[in-house]
Amino acid sequence: MNLKAARVIGMFTLIILLGSSSAYAKPVQKNRQYYEERGEIVWEVPTQDKLIALTFDDGPDPIQTPQILALLQQYHAKGTFFVLGKWADKFPELIKQEQLEGHEIANHTYAHTYAVRSTNADKYMKDMNEAESSIIQAGAERPLLFRPPGGYYNDMVIQAAKQKGYTIVLWSWHQDTRDWASPGVSAIVKKVLNNARNGDIVLFHDKVEGKSHTVAALKTILPKLQQQGYRFVTVSELLAVKAREAAKDGTSPSSILKHVQP
Repeated sequence: MNLKAARVIGMFTLIILLGSSSAYAKPVQKNRQYYEERGEIVWEVPTQDKLIALTFDDGPDPIQTPQILALLQQYHAKGTFFVLGKWADKFPELIKQEQLEGHEIANHTYAHTYAVRSTNADKYMKDMNEAESSIIQAGAERPLLFRPPGGYYNDMVIQAAKQKGYTIVLWSWHQDTRDWASPGVSAIVKKVLNNARNGDIVLFHDKVEGKSHTVAALKTILPKLQQQGYRFVTVSELLAVKAREAAKDGTSPSSILKHVQP
């Protein structure tokens, strides 16, 4: 091999090595895929069975929550309530009712604290702790799930949840009903029914300021989905079903289920 050829090969090799190095040096994109693969956040849990998890944020509310509980009982449905500690303090009887009727109660902070850049980690953890204490004092079991208000999350939130032993649960992007904005009964119904898939986690609110359309929408959504063969389970039940499916198939469960026992 002559010198010129050696130089060409050497230069070509250097270009490849530099390209590889720069590829490895690219910053990690902390997007949904990143957090799902690490098992740090759950958005939805696709299952073989027709199961859906209905979730309700920001309650309990003395008017809306009992109406929702009555509907869930009527259709033999279970829900997951992401509770604010300040309302658990004020309406402990509703927390007890949710617990007694077989629903899941989860942490949503004490005062609906958003995790923004300026949010102090100690303050956020304090808010989580106070909410947990309020839920337990109201007569419920210690929560295992946490939903950050507004869906705002960052590494601070994830580390705080890990310290508490919580699983962070958000919601299926195609099942954000935006019922908090009172968009109309028809809009909520269409959003849920037109997008229903196995393993969905649907976002509702059992405390809406002003006129709520959630209860009226549920009166249509629950029987319609039942007619389609769906069953309504808690988020933890959904996770457990997925883990059992994986064990039965002899495959490794998704990383989002790594802390769930089959």
